[in-house]
Amino acid sequence: MMAMTMIWLAGACALTSTTMAQTAPPPGSAAPSADNAILLTVFFKHDQSRPLSELNAQLDKQGFYKAFPPQGVEVVSWYVMMGIGQVITLRLPASRLREVNRIIEDTAWGPYRTEFYPTYDYEAAGTAQHDKAMAN
Repeated sequence: MMAMTMIWLAGACALTSTTMAQTAPPPGSAAPSADNAILLTVFFKHDQSRPLSELNAQLDKQGFYKAFPPQGVEVVSWYVMMGIGQVITLRLPASRLREVNRIIEDTAWGPYRTEFYPTYDYEAAGTAQHDKAMAN
């Protein structure tokens, strides 16, 4: 009886892990919407040991500006932060996060070290708090 229970349990666990496996949707299959969009802020920290012309040549060679940002990913902001590099905030469907990461790995690494930060828009809430404080 114990052996049958163990076999049944092992089978159930195998079935559960197989049926719950997730596959990535094809790139570009979803557009950002209110229920699936995320904001992602990416720091592209430039290699300060190399001249800018060399960094830009490597970015061109690796196809960075052809691949980034991918079609259907919205650029919310793209700034140069002096002494750091570039800071870019993107809005994208959560299902495309892996695609964006891969593009950055394949085309930006070398000239840049990267850092990623999930981000959310706090402007309306922060402004409301400020207005409330000013009214008191």
